[in-house]
Amino acid sequence: MNGFTGFIGETKNATLVLAEMMDKIRHRGPNSSGIFIENEAALGFLSLRNINEEERQLHFKAHDSFVVAYDGQIYNSNELRGKLISKGYVFETDTISELLIHGYIEYAEKLPEKLRGVFAFVIWDRKNKKTFGARDRFGVKPFYYAHMNDTFFFGSEIKSFLPHPDFVKELNQKALKPYLTFQFPVLNETFFKGVFKLQAAHYFTSDNGQISTERYWSPNFNPTDQPLEEIVGEIDDVLRESISVHQMSDVKVGSFLSSGVDSSYVTTILKPKKTFTVGFSKENFSEIDNAKKLSDELGIENVSKILDPTQCFDQLDEILYMMDEPHSNPSIIPMYFLAELASREVSVVLTGEGADELFGGYDEYDMTKIMKRYKKIPGSVRKSLGIFAKSLPEVRGKHFLIKGGLLLEEWFIGRAKVFEEKEVNNLLTETYKNAPTVQEIVKPIYKKVENEDDITKMQYLDMHLWLVDDILLKADKMNMAHSLEIRSPFLDGEVMRIAEKVPSKYRVNDIDTKYALRLAAKRALPEDYANRKKIGFPVPIHHWIREETYYSKIKASFESVEAAQFFDNKSIMNLLSNHYQGKVKNGRKIWAIYMFLIWYKKYFMEENSVRDDSRLAVSSSI
Repeated sequence: MNGFTGFIGETKNATLVLAEMMDKIRHRGPNSSGIFIENEAALGFLSLRNINEEERQLHFKAHDSFVVAYDGQIYNSNELRGKLISKGYVFETDTISELLIHGYIEYAEKLPEKLRGVFAFVIWDRKNKKTFGARDRFGVKPFYYAHMNDTFFFGSEIKSFLPHPDFVKELNQKALKPYLTFQFPVLNETFFKGVFKLQAAHYFTSDNGQISTERYWSPNFNPTDQPLEEIVGEIDDVLRESISVHQMSDVKVGSFLSSGVDSSYVTTILKPKKTFTVGFSKENFSEIDNAKKLSDELGIENVSKILDPTQCFDQLDEILYMMDEPHSNPSIIPMYFLAELASREVSVVLTGEGADELFGGYDEYDMTKIMKRYKKIPGSVRKSLGIFAKSLPEVRGKHFLIKGGLLLEEWFIGRAKVFEEKEVNNLLTETYKNAPTVQEIVKPIYKKVENEDDITKMQYLDMHLWLVDDILLKADKMNMAHSLEIRSPFLDGEVMRIAEKVPSKYRVNDIDTKYALRLAAKRALPEDYANRKKIGFPVPIHHWIREETYYSKIKASFESVEAAQFFDNKSIMNLLSNHYQGKVKNGRKIWAIYMFLIWYKKYFMEENSVRDDSRLAVSSSI
């Protein structure tokens, strides 16, 4: 299954309401669906697979007392099913739904720990009127919930809640400020007030409106003293096994391919019939040539496309609608079009997400030789320079001084940092300044690894914020927008078990980032591919904003009445004008604001009229 939605609460016309909720996320499973409605409970699932009527009924009737709706793949289903059979459980089908129900009866809240795979699921206990649900350990699959007007909502996407008469759509005023710094929706409470993300590696229980959540797993880096060659061998072995497991499918499977080592490694082992790549015509903004070269060497067809900026701008409102919340990582654009390209040829794609977070691949993790020499300067001097550098505009050397002068916890908030906190306060209207601070967000995470080295701290923070709420969120939403299933063999419990053993010196050192992983990749790849740096879906937004056509679009948005609700118009226009005139590079800051304004217009202006029309149609048909 690839999507679900539902509610627990007395609702008039429940069948019609649930159908409307499912229609909002039909892209997650356009080929088949099923519903369960009984008294106060309503659950709906969607699937990319064609499901016959018997399987559809059994999906909900695997056990008289329980009903399940889920999204995901369980890769140890046969093993787990065997254990349950040995305990006396009788299976009528080989469906995941029946596995989850029997597993829940046997293991209760311990069930998520037993599952190898990616998942988000809800189980409704019909007799005790309780709800249980869980999300996979890395947060590959999204899960949202809310409790409003005595109704408990749950689903794969927030937009599925909109048609329900008890759902109250209200902007979360605390979400905007941290978003402008992190570039993605970083809070557990989403941009919709009262709607929450079930965090990765958490389960929840809901009983009479009382909702509680618990974490069932955390990454635990525990370096081994094994020889490097032995570690490298284990990495290669476990990744090959994970890819073998992840490619199992009765539909066509392909892979996304960039010039980086991660997707190249996966593609070389997988050897699909087709790989997929997109890029831009601007110099240094395309990986198509490198992807095609490797595909040719492997005897694989590379399907590629050069993206047109006008088409990209024209699709921004659709992209933001599919994301559910504002998101300013420019890479959501090529991801959207890449998924569209691949969906014409295959139903499942494998990708390299997660390798950097697990094995230490980002440049920020690297302490260069120059930095090591700089750190010999007295700490008090470096700290003063670091504090001073934080107040500077984007000039050469700024981040070096910050990184070299301040404690990691004072400057590293993850892979993305758009606005400094103080700068955001000068842009926002008073209503939106009261929000959690950056330190309030990152400090609890750092606290859990306070005795670890800096590399481990950065990886740990990125796994809890950047990976789940940026990388994986956009991957799921953009691919599901085109009904394409994405699988990430690096984000696997068995791969993580090996990654946790790798010492910091074999993650990042003077030779390279992802050092041990690159050595493992050389067992499959030519050396130049294994050593290549990740470009990471580069998007020429800095160039676009300096073109009159796109500058004018953004200018109209920045000067609008809607923008004035949130921002000081003059301040954001200064950001735009200075960038347009080539005085400074404000591209990412402008983009973050623009993405929010597009999203707000889509969900709180255009969507309101659609919702009102829909309700009028419903009332007239009753």
